[in-house]
Amino acid sequence: MAPVIQAVFWMTGTLLSFSLMAVAVREISGEIHSFQIMLFRSLGALVILLPFAIRAGASVWRTAHLGTQFGRNIVHFGAQLGWITGIGLLPLAEVFAIEFTTPIWATILAVLFLGERLNRGRVVALVLGFTGILVILRPGLAVIEPGAFAVLGAAVGFAITLTLTKFLTRTDSPLTILLYMSVIQLPFGIVLSALEWTTPDLLQLLWLMVIGAVGLSAHYCTARALSLADQTIVVPMDFMRLPLIVLVGFALYSESVELLVLAGAGLIFAGNYYSIFRENRKKPSTN
Repeated sequence: MAPVIQAVFWMTGTLLSFSLMAVAVREISGEIHSFQIMLFRSLGALVILLPFAIRAGASVWRTAHLGTQFGRNIVHFGAQLGWITGIGLLPLAEVFAIEFTTPIWATILAVLFLGERLNRGRVVALVLGFTGILVILRPGLAVIEPGAFAVLGAAVGFAITLTLTKFLTRTDSPLTILLYMSVIQLPFGIVLSALEWTTPDLLQLLWLMVIGAVGLSAHYCTARALSLADQTIVVPMDFMRLPLIVLVGFALYSESVELLVLAGAGLIFAGNYYSIFRENRKKPSTN
């Protein structure tokens, strides 16, 4: 199977994981502080990862870029806080739409710092994706709420995180990257949660554990996808979260579905399909 097709399957896992995490965050938003959510996210991921780390042995902790690991996780911690804040303040579709500025920043960073190249398929995906974002957000025609600024900042942070993840996959395994993510971010969550602690009930605890599990699976799937294909191919696939979260928001929270959101999503899908088609056509299948 061609690497780009394998990357598509891994990114599908990413889409489902992030969508379920958005639902879990929404369910406890306003009841459990964002700091606590981040704490349980790191703790849950670490519990799941430890058996694999023990099996892999001490070599799994070896990294040639310890400073990059710290920098990546500091940025990601802040970006995740912005995303969680937005989930509690905005409709899910709007959060995801704003977050979809991430591929624009990530692609620019990949070209500038990772040496990745732009071809016609990728340029088309970016142009149609950016056009779709403009259709969805309608800048200048609506008042931008504080939650939107939080998500926009998160999008920039996620772009930096993705770029550093792609860099780390050149030398470190996905398991190593995930272990450092949990270990580095856990102390931040512990210290900040001590300032705003609420003892969760059983249902809230369940949602917190879901956040930890799917947060882990989302990053694992993303790391695997990035190890198989260029960032400028993998990241635009994330656009497919929008129509999925539109359906989730409508079904679970009666959030309205705007025609312009669907039109923007259509443009984004068209760009993704064209880019993936060109990449698959030019790369021979490997066994």
